Amino acid sequence: MAKRDYYEVLGVSKNASEDEIKSAFRKLAKKYHPDLNKEADAADKFKEAQEAYAVLSDKNQRQKYDQFGHSAFENNGYGNAGGGFDFSGFDFSSIFDDLFGGSGFSSFGFGGNNKKSRARRGEDVLYRMEITFDEAINGAKKEIILDLTEICEECSGAGGTGESTCSVCGGSGAVIKEQRTILGSFQSRTTCMECQGSGVTYKNSCSHCHGRGTVKSKKNIEITIPKGIDNGEQIRLSGKGEAGANGGPNGDVYIEFLIKPHELYTRKDSDIYIELPVTFTELALGCVKEIKTLDGYVNLKIKDGSQPGDILRLKGKGIKSDSWSKDGDFYVILKLIVPNKLSRKQKDLLEKLDDTGLDDSDEFKKFRKLNK
Repeated sequence: MAKRDYYEVLGVSKNASEDEIKSAFRKLAKKYHPDLNKEADAADKFKEAQEAYAVLSDKNQRQKYDQFGHSAFENNGYGNAGGGFDFSGFDFSSIFDDLFGGSGFSSFGFGGNNKKSRARRGEDVLYRMEITFDEAINGAKKEIILDLTEICEECSGAGGTGESTCSVCGGSGAVIKEQRTILGSFQSRTTCMECQGSGVTYKNSCSHCHGRGTVKSKKNIEITIPKGIDNGEQIRLSGKGEAGANGGPNGDVYIEFLIKPHELYTRKDSDIYIELPVTFTELALGCVKEIKTLDGYVNLKIKDGSQPGDILRLKGKGIKSDSWSKDGDFYVILKLIVPNKLSRKQKDLLEKLDDTGLDDSDEFKKFRKLNK
């Protein structure tokens, strides 16, 4: 069955604010929570709302969803077996604390708040790279430096030495408490504060990472800019993002390209456009102009009687890329330039030309007739 649009699930618009998204999810969570609603489909609707909220409340995940839809979370390391976004590591505790006035109301198996005990994938990183027009057309190699978390080599990500089972939670990583509300009694499951959800404590905390298991470091990453990349397009560097937790995989790095405008060329998809300045005599008499295209100079023939704004096409002289089957075209727009300063000789010649009946064409005759 096709998945519903996340905005539709929460009942909000695509430009909804963070507060509107949170408010919409709180209403649905209270309506469909399995311990409050015993209808057969309540659990499925509750899980659907959780998935939508986990994506739309996260700026990076929301950006990916807005650009690629549900396909952003398929077959790339952060989907789940049933399709869609894997929100099993998402912390809903703040929502349920607020909703039920307590201490981390459980989400009952649909993406609980025991964040550290399970393997978790690292966060993705979005990096916007400004490149030149030529680099986008021809491709290039670049190097960037990112501040990323990585597993601490001193403790191999454990956070310390002298491991023992947490005495507070008994190794479960969570503490179960009973809570009384106006809606009845509920059991809440909160992350154990003693072991931070790992289920274990350490006699000696790692001095290098201070018990976190990860450290920040600068990483040099080489980027291969694809030939023909367009403005706003992204590439994904799998596994180059933030370190995962408890054996989870690293996140990805997304590179978004911002292309500086060219002084002469304008791009539209795989085609290139330029404006070619021409004189009245070149349009009237015709001429040959030397034009610099992306792959060299060509001689462009302008036929006599051409008009300002005419567009001439050079087939296959546009952008070449491995991403599409045929090369783009190169378009030349004729732009008449009327001089604002003339020499005496030029004025005399134009006055003589004007006496030769240049305004005897059908267009002038029609206008004079209608303008009476």
